[in-house]
Amino acid sequence: MRNHCNCRTGHPLLSVFKNQIFAHRGFHDKPQIPENSLVAFRRAIERGWGMEFDVHLLKDGSLMVFHDEALKRCTGAEGFLEDLTMAQAKELRLEGTDEQIPSFDEVLELVGGKVPLIIELKSFRGNYNALATAVLNRLDSYKGDFCIESFDPRCVLAVKKLRPSVMRGQLAQDFVKRPENLPAWQRGLLTKLAFGFLNKPDFIAYRFEDRNVKACRRVVDKCGAQEFSWTIASKADFDACRNAGSIPIFERFDPEK
Repeated sequence: MRNHCNCRTGHPLLSVFKNQIFAHRGFHDKPQIPENSLVAFRRAIERGWGMEFDVHLLKDGSLMVFHDEALKRCTGAEGFLEDLTMAQAKELRLEGTDEQIPSFDEVLELVGGKVPLIIELKSFRGNYNALATAVLNRLDSYKGDFCIESFDPRCVLAVKKLRPSVMRGQLAQDFVKRPENLPAWQRGLLTKLAFGFLNKPDFIAYRFEDRNVKACRRVVDKCGAQEFSWTIASKADFDACRNAGSIPIFERFDPEK
């Protein structure tokens, strides 16, 4: 029977992820612990938590773990990460500390399969296919549980085409309420998860404050897609998220205290 829902259900890895909680960009609850740093990832691993982090493709083909396109907020430097080589990126420091921007290889080697990973693809200037290809090629030899997600539905579609067995997810929020410099037509389509009929995500990672948007509830409640919620910032929201059957992606606090 044809699946008219914009998702794929029943991925075998979901049982692993349902039993975990995920530290957003590592566990960085103190000023000297930058987000997306090796020290933040190490602290999450020590607690047995899964982790969510972001991957960019640089101009020399290397993969680095960093959130923003622009360097300014986290490093104080001007310009965009994608315009650098790995050697140039390694000269920068995170949030006034001695921590460097980690490479994707460094993070995978640190984790070594000890905890499951949510890997977000950060596309830039239309490099979605090259980014997905590079990340998947590296993950082919990784011995650990992971899934891939992206706000860019083209990245999710690329994962579907290149490695159909890999668990994939669509990130979203209410872009109508939070425009993010997107054109109006794109805001509506992304909010409504309109590209799901093409990329068939295994899960929907929706902004927690926006989770009652009709499109999210339809795909989760009626079609059976697993829901992930970001970014949980309080114990009350963490408990509400878990009670609703959603998988929490949290930051800046210890939900087990």
